[in-house]
Amino acid sequence: MNIVPNTLKLTPKEERCSFYVGLIGTYMNFKDKQIIQQLEQDGRLSFATLGESIGLSKTPCWNRVKALQAKNVITGFQAQINPLALGLNIRALVHVVIDFEKHQNFEAAIIAHPSVRSCHAVTGEFDYVLEILAKDISDFDELLRVEMSRLPGVMRFNTSISTRMVKQQSGYSEMV
Repeated sequence: MNIVPNTLKLTPKEERCSFYVGLIGTYMNFKDKQIIQQLEQDGRLSFATLGESIGLSKTPCWNRVKALQAKNVITGFQAQINPLALGLNIRALVHVVIDFEKHQNFEAAIIAHPSVRSCHAVTGEFDYVLEILAKDISDFDELLRVEMSRLPGVMRFNTSISTRMVKQQSGYSEMV
C-alpha cells in the first residue's frame, strides 16, 4: 500500500473553503482533493486507511467518496494493466480524416472497435486521433488495411507508431 503523505497543511478555515472546478460544475474542498490524490495512488485503500491519511474517520471519508462518485468526479476503480504483458506490442496514433456527414456512424464504429483504446475529435488537419494497440506490425497492418480503412466515412489516415512511452500520467488531482 502506497499512501501519499498529507502534504497539504491547512487551517480549519481553509479546510471549510470550497472551490469550483470543471466543466460539470463541481464544488470541492481540500479534503476532497486529498481523497482524490490518495485514490489515484491506490484505488484499493480501505475507507479507514484513506480517512486516517487525510485526518477523517471512516464514515465521513466514505460519505465524501460516495459524494464524489455521485458528482461524477470519481467514475470508477480499475487495475492498471501493462499492455506488453498481454502481448500488445504495437501502440500507434492514427490521424483520421472523414467525410463529416458520416461522423456519427464513424464514432459508433470506433466505440464498438476493441482495438481502439481512445478516440479524440480534434481540430486542425485531421478530424480524429485514435490510439490503437495491436500484437505486432503484421496485425497492425491488417487492422489498418482491412478494418480501419473500411470504417464509415474514412477518407484517409496518417499513422505514427510509438517507439516508447515517455510519459503517461494517470492522475488528475495535481492539475486542479
